[in-house]
Amino acid sequence: MKYQYKVRRGIVMPIQQFIKREKSAGIVLGVSIVIALLLANSPWSEEYFHLFEHKVGFMFNGEPVLYYSLHHWINDGLMSMFFFVVGLELKREFIGGELANPRNTVLPIGAAVAGMLVPAIIYTLLNAGTAAAGGWGIPMATDIAFSLAIVYALGDRVPLAAKVFLTTLAIVDDLGAVVVIALFYTSEISLVNIAVGLAFLGVMFGANKMGVKNVTFYGILGICGVWTAFLMSGIHATIAAVLAAFVIPSDARLPEAEYLKRAARHLRRFADLKPNGVSTLEEEQVKVISNMMNDTRDAIPPSQRLEHAMHPFVSFVVMPVFALSNAGISFAGLDIQSVFSTNIASGVALGLLLGKPLGIVLSVMLLVRLGIARHTEALTMRRIIGLGFLASIGFTMSMFISTLAFTDGNMLMQAKLGIFAASILGGITGYVLLGTDGHGKHCRQAKTEGGAATGNNGGDNQLNHV
Repeated sequence: MKYQYKVRRGIVMPIQQFIKREKSAGIVLGVSIVIALLLANSPWSEEYFHLFEHKVGFMFNGEPVLYYSLHHWINDGLMSMFFFVVGLELKREFIGGELANPRNTVLPIGAAVAGMLVPAIIYTLLNAGTAAAGGWGIPMATDIAFSLAIVYALGDRVPLAAKVFLTTLAIVDDLGAVVVIALFYTSEISLVNIAVGLAFLGVMFGANKMGVKNVTFYGILGICGVWTAFLMSGIHATIAAVLAAFVIPSDARLPEAEYLKRAARHLRRFADLKPNGVSTLEEEQVKVISNMMNDTRDAIPPSQRLEHAMHPFVSFVVMPVFALSNAGISFAGLDIQSVFSTNIASGVALGLLLGKPLGIVLSVMLLVRLGIARHTEALTMRRIIGLGFLASIGFTMSMFISTLAFTDGNMLMQAKLGIFAASILGGITGYVLLGTDGHGKHCRQAKTEGGAATGNNGGDNQLNHV
């Protein structure tokens, strides 16, 4: 017993505390990126790249079905779990959070659109009329995983309003990139599979409206129906995860008032039962506790139950695996002269590093000035600029588009170098701008002082005042 206590106190509890910290996911993700880069430039680089080329799938009547590379399964399978959780978080914000007011969504959506157009224009100006002109879609995308990881690594130095702004912007940006891929970089799209996916989505939506709360039901339809159909349609499967998240029920089976009555009744019943004086419980006590647990589960909306259950797995398993498979770039045999033989690298780098922040900041200023949108006091200009630089982190989707835009190895390498350079500089710049924000420091100071003086309510009032 004493040994178990030492193990729990010395190993289990520290791990649990680490997982609960918001910035922990960013730390694990950063370590995964470094490991990927080291492996890609080590004596084992060939084995590293070959590992993700292995194909996995199913056989049906002697024909391969859903037969994709391990890299494809990670990007379209595991990453769909990440997008599903992001979709659940966004839905929660739409219902009772920062995005509950439709006017609050105009700003991030407008910023996302401008943040896609300006980079594409910059790239086109530098590469128009050349063989590299087709790469205009590469600098349009924001890597939602890495950008949000940096924001959450900053913790309370970045207010919730800024996190929601970047999350919404990145989602819209990613959806825009998917549309660009579908319209301009996809040779074959199966309209039949898209229709099948939408049909399953319609069934999930109808079940939601009819009051079905069973999570397993939505899981089977979402994975076997919506996700599989979109995966086979030629459209990036992560879009299916976002759409599925939005049709998961967000109202509980057991209303709050009824839950309070039942909880009080269960507690009174448990208090009336005579304890047996040993570590095990009486059968009637177990029954009461089981009923309390069932009611507690039914009092939590399915969408929030899924969100809280999946978040640790996504943060500490899905994202590190994704980084290990995508962040590795080999610099072996790199010819500096060939990098600058075209404007691909500079077009991608400037499109991301300059075009993204410029498009986002100018669109925000224009929308606010025209009165079309408004932003909270927490979204200062410094923070918007910082978020704009974080949005210049391209990585996943940008690299994916580059493989569709270029078949020439040299041109592809130039595009990846531009993505890598812009993503690193953009990430560092955004981190510094947001991390050294004096307004955020003042907010934390006010919250601490207010909480010490008057309790939680005082802290909240101080924070709102700032």
